[in-house]
Amino acid sequence: MPKVTHFDMSGENPEKLIPFYKSIFGWEFTRWEGPMEYWMVKTGPEQEPGIDGGLGKRQTDNRTVNTIDVSSIDAVLKQIRAKGGKIVSDKSAIPTIGWFAQFEDPEGNIFGLMQSDPAAK
Repeated sequence: MPKVTHFDMSGENPEKLIPFYKSIFGWEFTRWEGPMEYWMVKTGPEQEPGIDGGLGKRQTDNRTVNTIDVSSIDAVLKQIRAKGGKIVSDKSAIPTIGWFAQFEDPEGNIFGLMQSDPAAK
């Protein structure tokens, strides 16, 4: 069963948000060495319930988007279209990580999809 494995939040100036979340919740931020300005967010010990996430530069709006891990992003995108959902951002590669897309459900909730694939380019 696919589950939520990551959250993604953004800001106009992400570096100003880091001290805010760090001081209130104790979250740890590590700059990602990928092709975009992004920090990985550790929200607690791995053995405790919960998910970790990421913080990036705001692209569109200020929603926090939860990402669902799937085994076949193409199959899930097809199901979403068939069941009345909309694709917000088409499948794209996050190099060495996998394939990512975003969709909107029939009530307007936006989620991300991630298919792991170290060969993604």
